[in-house]
Amino acid sequence: MSIIATIMNSTTGQPIQKMTFGRMPKPWISFNLATGELVTADRVHVGKPAPGKFVAPVEVWVTPKG
Repeated sequence: MSIIATIMNSTTGQPIQKMTFGRMPKPWISFNLATGELVTADRVHVGKPAPGKFVAPVEVWVTPKG
C-alpha cells in the first residue's frame, strides 16, 4: 500500500507538492522535489483520519534551500 503525503515548507507553512511513497517515510528521509532539489525531512506528521474514513493525512515537513 503506497502512502500519499503532502510535502510542506517548514519556513512558510505552505504546501509544496503531493508525493507518493512506497512505505511510511522516516523522519530522516532524503528525496528530490519536483524541481529537482534534494531535501531532507525535518519531521513527519501523521494526522487523524476523517470520520468514517480509513486514510490518515500524512505531511512531510522540509526546508528547501531555494
